[in-house]
Amino acid sequence: MIIRSLIEGWEKAAPEAVYALSTDSRAQLSFADLAAGTRRIGALLRRHGLGAGDTVSLVMPNGLQTLRILLGSMAHGLIVNPVNLLSQAEQMRYVLGHSDCKLVFVSPEWEAPVRGLLTGLGREVAVLVADPDGLHLPGEDDTELAFAPVPASAVALLMYTSGTTGVPKGVMLTQGNLVANARAISAEHVLTPADRVLGVLPLYHINAFAVTMLAPLAHGGSVAVAPKFSAARFWSQAFDTQCTWINVVPTIISFLLEGEVPDAVALAKLRFCRSASAALPPEHLLAFERKFGIGIVETMGLTECVAPCFSNPLDPAQRRVGSVGRASGCEARIIDTACMPLPDGQRGEIAIRGPNVMRGYYKNEAATTAAFTPDGWLRTGDLGHRDGDGFFFVTGRLKELIIKGGENIAPREIDEVLLAHPAVLDAAAVGMPDKHYGQEVLAAVVLREGMPCSEDELRGFCLQRLGRYKTPKVFRFVTELPRGPSGKVQRLRLLDG
Repeated sequence: MIIRSLIEGWEKAAPEAVYALSTDSRAQLSFADLAAGTRRIGALLRRHGLGAGDTVSLVMPNGLQTLRILLGSMAHGLIVNPVNLLSQAEQMRYVLGHSDCKLVFVSPEWEAPVRGLLTGLGREVAVLVADPDGLHLPGEDDTELAFAPVPASAVALLMYTSGTTGVPKGVMLTQGNLVANARAISAEHVLTPADRVLGVLPLYHINAFAVTMLAPLAHGGSVAVAPKFSAARFWSQAFDTQCTWINVVPTIISFLLEGEVPDAVALAKLRFCRSASAALPPEHLLAFERKFGIGIVETMGLTECVAPCFSNPLDPAQRRVGSVGRASGCEARIIDTACMPLPDGQRGEIAIRGPNVMRGYYKNEAATTAAFTPDGWLRTGDLGHRDGDGFFFVTGRLKELIIKGGENIAPREIDEVLLAHPAVLDAAAVGMPDKHYGQEVLAAVVLREGMPCSEDELRGFCLQRLGRYKTPKVFRFVTELPRGPSGKVQRLRLLDG
């Protein structure tokens, strides 16, 4: 199945049903509007000389127009490249150049910067300015271009990783990858046409792209699109647009925990909260549920697998707190350094195989080869183990593993101890160079406002729970942790401070 099939299916089944609405303007997009709009966008792209297989980049924040462009382009077999708005200028220039895009859609405030970045690329790239929350594009008329056949194997999305340890890599995801994952999300969470998700995460991140934009197309549900996350407006946005579930990342949960509890009657209308992208500290999960009375379904995934590939059950009685869940929509296992499977309980690297796994990295055969085992499993780079019931537990990243005196220390183990301290709002551990042990433990800590805490107090707290060997040698108090768009802590950047 392909993206066009999902759009056309709901155009026929429920044309007047709302697919998307704006949390700000309350403008709506029905399935009939979406389908007709995608055909008009196809005609517009054709007039600009673009067709199936060409790449279109977007430098735009969230909005109904952003949804239209992304879905309209993919429906006609084009490849979309949503660009991370938090990128540094040179990183954005690299992505626009490397992607081979022929046209860039930009919101008004991005026109001048993007035109500047395109200078010197050595090829002509058209720029089209669009209102992110509009329902009409410059040059768009009533002409509709019929959909041409597009194979499920065709690349539909080119999304670049954050590139914290080098230049970004372009992940190639096919039509089939995207649809398989959308259907898996819908089935995993038992979603129906009556369900509406609040979309506050940026569409240039795979979580929002797959979960809030594509998944509703699999079950006929809808999305309330917010320009960006706002802790002050989050709950009112969810309630005012009659959302039945929310999709967030651990960073958002930590922000919401610092806020007030909204009306209990309104909260009761939310079926569940879905936490994704990074492992959620158990202390935050339990604190959120106690404070707001909403069950959290913890999940995890990565760009190379169209976001979610692990999920806890919807029923809280069946979940494992501290686990990212069981494999969802794919197969998963633990492998050793020789890429051989390990038995339950043993720690190794998590590997994934299934219909959601990427084709590879764009114009980077070496990285693609390195990402897969000889028998075709994707190496995630995440360390963890699986229990006897098939639940996976993530303990860290291969590149971030702390190796002190030859002993492996999982950074997350230290994080979770620090987060259990009442004065600690956020924390992350990383290995720092040490002439005696090779590496020592450095912990960056964000304290709660109005709750002072000394380094000696934290060290004593850790000594009781971690022992001397794993207790951080250095504590660094910071105002915030460096994070990527998915909310994952970029640990190696802690060493720059």
